[in-house]
Amino acid sequence: MNLAAANENLAHISNVLIYSSMAVYTLAFLAHIAEWILGSRSKVGRTAAALVADSGAGAGREAAGAGKAQASGGTAVLDRPKVIGRAAADARDVKDGPGAHGGDEKGDLYGRIAVSLTVLAFLTEAGGVLSRALSVQRAPWGNMYEFSITFSTVAVGVYLALLLAKKDVRWIGLPLVTTVLLDLGIAVTWLYTDSAPLVPALHSYWLWIHVSTAIFCGAVLYLGAVSNVVYLFRDSYETKLAAGGQPGRFATSVMERLPAAINLDRFAYRVNAAVFPLWTFAIVAGAIWAGDAWGRYWGWDPKEVWSFITWVAYACYLHARATAGWKGRKAAYLALIAFSCYLFNYYGVNFLFGGKHSYSGV
Repeated sequence: MNLAAANENLAHISNVLIYSSMAVYTLAFLAHIAEWILGSRSKVGRTAAALVADSGAGAGREAAGAGKAQASGGTAVLDRPKVIGRAAADARDVKDGPGAHGGDEKGDLYGRIAVSLTVLAFLTEAGGVLSRALSVQRAPWGNMYEFSITFSTVAVGVYLALLLAKKDVRWIGLPLVTTVLLDLGIAVTWLYTDSAPLVPALHSYWLWIHVSTAIFCGAVLYLGAVSNVVYLFRDSYETKLAAGGQPGRFATSVMERLPAAINLDRFAYRVNAAVFPLWTFAIVAGAIWAGDAWGRYWGWDPKEVWSFITWVAYACYLHARATAGWKGRKAAYLALIAFSCYLFNYYGVNFLFGGKHSYSGV
């Protein structure tokens, strides 16, 4: 078998693995849906706990119970204290929800099945990306199709790494799998490009450094954006409860199982702040590569401009958080605007503008 035939077979294997991963992601999506549905039928899902109104009374009862236990000679067994997220002095104290399963054992089982299927889909998709790389004998992100399949693989990998680190992020599973299916559907339907060599300008080790960093940054920024979106809904829910309102049954069933709004806000800030230096490095690496390939570090190419706009947007978000004390909804809106710039830099610039990055094509 000659080299061309071997590469063609590898490209075919890559396609099979990508489609197979989509099938497994679909099963994971259904399992996540089952987890949320079963959780809504649990005791937690049926009872709208007064997260804000009863927090003060609950704290008083716990303190009284502790004093009573001490007075009786310490024979009572005290429950482990629960961690409560506090935004600031005089801010509402809200406990994290139990998760999508809502405390239901069967719901939790479906949730663990969903994570297991996500792991299997991730490994299958990663195999597809690797096969694509072997078929073209280069980094598997030379065009929009390859970038898309690699991006979704890395996003899922980051999510699974957070789970492995015992972070409370399983609630991200449903929106993540949904987005991955959408991303892969667009990739195989509209963005697919046959395996082909790179143009001379891309034959550089900077392809591995610059683009891989940009993909990883995008995956982490995506998780931050999801957290910001969920935060906005959860914050509205908590605000309505604090004002004595009664949210609808559907909103109550979903929102009460999520982490507290303050913790969602903190998670989004931490992941955005952690990855911002890498995004800065990605832009600098791109400028160095441009200097090697085109003889200039900056040329106002649309892709360069929007990469810088994205950097400025996230810099404004982090600066506002650090100096102006912006937290909550204002910060979330600013972070979502910044992530929208990232998405436009990928889809909008590639389709609407020309420039030296047009070789990436579809």
